[in-house]
Amino acid sequence: MIDKKIRILSAADVRAALPMPKAIDAMRHAYGQLSAGKAIAPPRQHVSTDKGVTLIMPAYLPERSEFGIKVVSVYDDNPSLNLSRITATVLVLDPATGTPKAFMDGASLTAIRTGAGGGVAADLLARKDSKTVGLFGAGVQARAQLQAVMAIRDITSVNLISRTQTSAQQLATQISEWTDAPEVNLVSTPQQVVADADIVLCATTSATPLFDGHALQSGTHITAVGTFVPEKREVDTTTIRRAHRIVVDSREACLEEAGDLIIPNAEIDAEIGEIVNGDKPGRQSDDEITFFKSVGVAVQDAVAGAAILAAAEAKGLGVLADLW
Repeated sequence: MIDKKIRILSAADVRAALPMPKAIDAMRHAYGQLSAGKAIAPPRQHVSTDKGVTLIMPAYLPERSEFGIKVVSVYDDNPSLNLSRITATVLVLDPATGTPKAFMDGASLTAIRTGAGGGVAADLLARKDSKTVGLFGAGVQARAQLQAVMAIRDITSVNLISRTQTSAQQLATQISEWTDAPEVNLVSTPQQVVADADIVLCATTSATPLFDGHALQSGTHITAVGTFVPEKREVDTTTIRRAHRIVVDSREACLEEAGDLIIPNAEIDAEIGEIVNGDKPGRQSDDEITFFKSVGVAVQDAVAGAAILAAAEAKGLGVLADLW
């Protein structure tokens, strides 16, 4: 019998249902399916209004019947209205009937799945002995990226810089309360962030490069997730030229949206899913500089949504509402 109820999940429900280690495993599966050509994921649609833009991102992965649609809006004036600049929701559908099964907060899901994607990349591309993280940004995504890296490497110190000292201090205080918290150093220059970093995480809204690529040490891994338009970039041409391996979440999406790669006319070595599937190698030596660029792909949302729904059903999370 078809269930005529829909499960509504809040941000707190989403976080309870998808802890970071589980999210990293889910993203490994999502990326592998995408690169193997086993996912249906049309290009995301952009709908602009006078005040902002809304992106519509559907995906279906037949192997595990994961089917979902994310709607995410970016409205720069929202903070003046005491609203988030970015809002999102995810709808999980039953592929057998097309009926909606769950409706959940998309902002928390996006933060977790994007952070987890960076975790997959760091696991495959960062040195095994990585201890120090250089972190650009102090927002939701900066926090998620750090949490993901800490889930797969024994991180002992973080060099943190943000646009404002207040936001950097707030994140540093939050980090100090985590289990096995690393030492956090609030630094004042980009060079201090990257000079001794084993892993550099870029999670900002900057339109121009955050640091001079000459400052990177041999063997560094860099993940950049903050920009997704052709005219903006968080890393400079020097970083791209010095990178021995340039890896992306999706060739198609990054060649259309990633200014970090489009501006310097970079050559992509692999999709992260190709490395997951064993079709391309990951890090090959401790001296390599590796770079991972993610603009976000809909398979991440569909897989995360399915995992969240399964856990929510098992744990009794959320609210069940009559749909019709």
